Amino acid sequence: MTWKLKSNNLNWNNKLKSTLQRDKQVQRIIVIEGCINLAVLIAKLIVGLGTGSLAIVADALHSLTDVVNNLIAFFVVRLSCMPPDKEHPYGHRKFETLAVFILASLLVLLSFELALHALSKEESEVTSTNWGLTIMIAVLAINIGVSLWQRMWAKRLQSDILNADASHTFTDALTTIVVITGWQLSTMGYLWLDRLCALGVAAFVLYLAYNLFKKSLPILTDEFAIDPELINTCIKRVKGVKEVKRIRSRWIGSEKLLDLIITVDADISTEASHTIASQIETLIESRFSINDVSIHVEPHINE
Repeated sequence: MTWKLKSNNLNWNNKLKSTLQRDKQVQRIIVIEGCINLAVLIAKLIVGLGTGSLAIVADALHSLTDVVNNLIAFFVVRLSCMPPDKEHPYGHRKFETLAVFILASLLVLLSFELALHALSKEESEVTSTNWGLTIMIAVLAINIGVSLWQRMWAKRLQSDILNADASHTFTDALTTIVVITGWQLSTMGYLWLDRLCALGVAAFVLYLAYNLFKKSLPILTDEFAIDPELINTCIKRVKGVKEVKRIRSRWIGSEKLLDLIITVDADISTEASHTIASQIETLIESRFSINDVSIHVEPHINE
């Protein structure tokens, strides 16, 4: 006997409605941030080309990845919030993780391109202008403000993608501080600092890619979401469970799924078996925050 357990239909429908509303709000925030990132990209590119600073041009290309990330995130959130269908019985949340993996791959290519450009480019005069400095400081203030704004919404909506994006935006602000410092020092005759800052941006982009790979690969390769030993210890506390034969957990986007096979006395009723399964579900939900649990119950056979 197998039960796909949910709290009840009403609670499940309310949860689905709440999730759809949350996803729509996440999409609106991503669109707003994408427009801001596009404006920041154009501003950095104007200053970089106008002053000859390689570090600022590299930072502009870094901002290009932010815009691409926003585009991918927007379409992926729309796709991932679609309900399960025949081809995707577990839903579409893994598309979000796949998008993160693709973005990480693009960041690796970009980081090597920035590094090669910084090493091969001939030295040229770097100038400083009041308008350029004003724009870069404004860009810095915008990045800090957007990061705080995203962090607020990430907590309110409990969104992992917004929280990750907020951290990314804040690191953009830190990168901009380094770039401005290197740019100003290079105008004083230390041209090698501009090249060094460009290499620093490339290294930072590679580091971001590493963190994205670290987050996405365990999900894409179906690494367990929770240690099976912890689940096994928890389930054996339920009266009536004779043996836990199989435990399989995995991530689908930011949600955890769990499949179990347990054994009970062969002579108990179907109703009693269902009661035991319901108790397991309640315990697992409160202990591990898993709302999607499949429990297969088998008669226990003494060997």
